[in-house]
Amino acid sequence: MRRTSLTNMATSAGSFSTMDGGEMMRYAEYSTKANSRSDAEIDRRLGGTLIAVGLGVAAAGFAGRYAFQLWKPLGQMFTETVRKMPTSAFSSYYKGGFEQKMSKREASLVLGISPVSTKAKVREAHRRIMVLNHPDKGGSPYLAAKINEAKDLLEKEIRR
Repeated sequence: MRRTSLTNMATSAGSFSTMDGGEMMRYAEYSTKANSRSDAEIDRRLGGTLIAVGLGVAAAGFAGRYAFQLWKPLGQMFTETVRKMPTSAFSSYYKGGFEQKMSKREASLVLGISPVSTKAKVREAHRRIMVLNHPDKGGSPYLAAKINEAKDLLEKEIRR
């Protein structure tokens, strides 16, 4: 009887003594609680979680199947649209030949300068390009003529 009362008092205090004199600590947060969940409640919650996970996996599978069915026609439509787009839209280089009569825009493209550049910039750009494309150094006479025409046109525009 005495042992029972000591155990009850020790349990409420947080520790108790054993018969062999050894001291064993027992903390309230580690003790079993009277209102702990029953095994049936834990099983119900675990079952609900498993059902929710299963439904999520099934939904992902159906969505993937639907996406794969749609992908083939969408992929063909995308490829056709890309083929129809002009390739010059993505290039920084000027595509095309020379115009019949050179414009200010074309002249600035030939020399690689702004259409509103100064006379000094036009001359420097002309010299730099002619050194690279001069017919005496293996360049094309046609390109040299176009470079000279561009320089003359831009210098004439600057004078006005």
